[in-house]
Amino acid sequence: MSAPSNPAETKTLEPAAIPAGVYAETVLDVTHYTDSLFRFRTTRPDGFRFRSGEFVMIGLIVGDKPLYRAYSVASPSWAEELEFFSIKVPDGPLTSHLQKIQPGDKILLRKKPTGTLVLDALTPGKRLYLFSTGTGIAPFASLIRDPETYEKFEEVILTHTTREVAELKYGFDLVEEIRNDEILRDIVGAKLRHYATTTREEFPFQGRITDLIENGKFFSDLGLPPLDPATDRGMICGSAAMLKDTKELLEKAGLDEGANNKPAEFVIERAFVG
Repeated sequence: MSAPSNPAETKTLEPAAIPAGVYAETVLDVTHYTDSLFRFRTTRPDGFRFRSGEFVMIGLIVGDKPLYRAYSVASPSWAEELEFFSIKVPDGPLTSHLQKIQPGDKILLRKKPTGTLVLDALTPGKRLYLFSTGTGIAPFASLIRDPETYEKFEEVILTHTTREVAELKYGFDLVEEIRNDEILRDIVGAKLRHYATTTREEFPFQGRITDLIENGKFFSDLGLPPLDPATDRGMICGSAAMLKDTKELLEKAGLDEGANNKPAEFVIERAFVG
């Protein structure tokens, strides 16, 4: 499934049109999961370094000006290509154009990655919870494919909540990719657990992740004890309401919020909430 491109809407990038401090990278492949979600991969610039879980500004020339938005790099820091997972907004300033990209097209990539959802922002622990809704799974797509994550934690629990079942497919594809990777599957083993829920369509696990944490069903489904600041660490990425509610639940359990300059028990990415 691919969306048709519209050459009139975005301009071919000539070397002179590339702004200073920006890479122009080639789109390698595009996968459309639903009418509102797609994944794309691009070339990775020589010398571009990032920590798994960070985000970068990517964009297109729209009209005569570059237009950027923050996107988590969904590929791990060791990967030779860059992967991104995006929503499609019909009238979105950038995504209305970005959703029409095809292999061979160029995108802009600013050179400086940043972000809070990195392992260095957490104090040492036993179990890592990755709480995500929608495209908030993107930074965790990077982290669950990074061997360092499994060096630091004995167990990694990826949660992904969407409205409909089809919107969960990207997460299931990620886990299957790990299981089929000759190197990663030995590193990850049974350490990675994937807990997917829906809120509008029937599925084995249903409900908002915050409700399932609060009523205890999340822990009973996985056979895990309640959150404990002595052993558990968390990362949160999703809608503004989800961030607020999950943060409150973690703080109620005794976990403190951390940052790059002050590691603690959990971190939140707020760059995508506006």
